[in-house]
Amino acid sequence: MFRKNGGMAIRLKTRDEIERMRASGRLVRKVLNRVTELCKPGVTTRELDEAAYETFTAAGARGLFKNYPTYKPGEGFPSNTCISVNEEVVHGIAGDRKIKDGDIVGVDCGVLLEGWCGDSATTILVGNVKPDVRKMCEATQHVLRIAIENIKPGRKWSQIARLMQNYAERSGYGVVRDFVGHGIGQKMHEDPKVPNYVDKRDKNWKEFTLRPGMVLAVEPMCNLGSAQVETLDEQWTGG
Repeated sequence: MFRKNGGMAIRLKTRDEIERMRASGRLVRKVLNRVTELCKPGVTTRELDEAAYETFTAAGARGLFKNYPTYKPGEGFPSNTCISVNEEVVHGIAGDRKIKDGDIVGVDCGVLLEGWCGDSATTILVGNVKPDVRKMCEATQHVLRIAIENIKPGRKWSQIARLMQNYAERSGYGVVRDFVGHGIGQKMHEDPKVPNYVDKRDKNWKEFTLRPGMVLAVEPMCNLGSAQVETLDEQWTGG
């Protein structure tokens, strides 16, 4: 069922549909747990990517990221998961890079299971991570908890996003604006866009009201210092 909300047609899910999405979400969690177990110094990001693929295909799901459309016709995202290391924020491509002690490794996984999508990410702290980096990761995790604890029907998204932004910025971190969360359902990316900040002058920022049946992928991203990011020449990785 689609409902107009903030000028967008947002699909509200039934209880049965949400239960089916929970199965997809549980599988993504299983994948992330497996990758976390394997993520140690000397392991390549490609090995992590392959382990993720083996885990979700064994459960009868297919990945949502491999061959995801790019700006170039005939090309798509080359990995099964997004694996972003250290200064990379999102959309890192798996390859021969070996994990080192002190790295932080962000792994993002999306699957389609029996017609419904699951999408989640985790950041893995490998060994002796620098205290300021560890503190930033802990603060970003707290930003997510703020969102979860305050999401309630009838509230405006700006109320939630402002709480997230205020905590991050008061803690001294830049809130990334180039990448945001999103609605999710039978497609990985549905309306609405779910920003982690409030800026109604931003043409990509649209207010919406939280309603029962709305399913959102909330994706807080914080930087040490500036909120700015750059996209690498391969046009995927943002850091």
